[in-house]
Amino acid sequence: MAMLDIKNIRDNFEKVAGSLETRGVKRSSLLELKESDEVRRKLLVHVEELKKTRNMVSNEIAQLKRAEKDVAEKISEMQHLGVRIKEIEDELTIVDERYSYLLATLPNLPNKDVPIGEDEGANVEIHRIGAIPEFSFVPQAHWDLGEKLDILDFKRGAKVTGSRFLFYKGLGATLERALYNFMLDEHGKEGYTEMIPPYMVNDGSMFGTGNFPKFKEDVFQLEDQPYTLIPTAEIPLTNYYREEILAKKDLPIYFTALTPSFRSEAGSAGRDTRGLIRLHQFHKVEMVKFSAPENSYDELEKMLVNAESILQKLGLSYRVVVLSTGDMGFSAAKTYDLEVWIPAQNMYREISSCSNTEDFQARRAKIRYRDESGNIQYVHTLNGSGLAVGRTVTAILENYQNEDGSVTIPEILRPYMGGISKIEVSKSK
Repeated sequence: MAMLDIKNIRDNFEKVAGSLETRGVKRSSLLELKESDEVRRKLLVHVEELKKTRNMVSNEIAQLKRAEKDVAEKISEMQHLGVRIKEIEDELTIVDERYSYLLATLPNLPNKDVPIGEDEGANVEIHRIGAIPEFSFVPQAHWDLGEKLDILDFKRGAKVTGSRFLFYKGLGATLERALYNFMLDEHGKEGYTEMIPPYMVNDGSMFGTGNFPKFKEDVFQLEDQPYTLIPTAEIPLTNYYREEILAKKDLPIYFTALTPSFRSEAGSAGRDTRGLIRLHQFHKVEMVKFSAPENSYDELEKMLVNAESILQKLGLSYRVVVLSTGDMGFSAAKTYDLEVWIPAQNMYREISSCSNTEDFQARRAKIRYRDESGNIQYVHTLNGSGLAVGRTVTAILENYQNEDGSVTIPEILRPYMGGISKIEVSKSK
């Protein structure tokens, strides 16, 4: 099963190796893949030759039997061939498993425009939008605001479930709901079809988007069922057309969905332990596109505009960065991150990633289209947050806070909140 194009790796080994080295792939892994591929192909040829010989011997035995001649020697020859074929097939199984694993765990090749670097320090800022708010008082963190306003309850979330869980309460729940309804409505205006996908998927879907086999530690799996709780709606939405052939005239196709996202946050110990930034369960509005290859980078720019439009209409200050080769996600060929200003942390924090995976996911999930000439090709898939809802709540609480601890509701959200313009501390508190 192809992930990266194995023919491209064979024909352009040095170029591919150099490109993947910028993504942290050791050259030794590529050399092992190349060797496994060569051994695998030789074994396939050898076993087919032996099977062809066995068929010839079998025909000779049939002819000898019809002529009532001795077939003992030929039967012995065929038995020896059968044993040898079984030995080679067993060897091929081992080689094929290793070959498939090595190929499946290689990340996507970066687009030529992606900055080269080891980590986020090499990311390149594209632009900043909106003035950073200035306060005449020391701004509070959203978790303190939320608790004082009685709209976020982290203590009872931890009691009922565990750390990194919470209850949204009262106007906190209303604000979260207002945000995702606003986001879905905005994406609907841009031609996205709203979906409600399954919140659990099978291993084939996780493989199709590049989450399996390499990142199993990042998700929650059901113990007695072959299902995984989705870490993002990207997975069910992208796999909607898995193993299907689309018509080019139907491209591009846009989907959007609100779903909970479930993440184990493996490796994040000690990071963002308070608040809404890094939870095990959170809501996210996702955008997914299926595009013809020649249009996919135009579609990425449009997706970025769609995500930025949400932040602009909410009046939030943010910046856009293009991620370096060392900071991109596994499946991405190019990624833009949108980072919103968080006053209490005095920094920008990621609120959306918009990525073009080119044909990487489509190869894994076998999503293809038939062009005007009848040729079948792989689509390009794209995905982006539009937006992570909890992080948007964070940004609104902190950027729109007032000195008395109240929070002003952005004007565009007020119709979604029944006309409420401010969340205030209850006088009974």
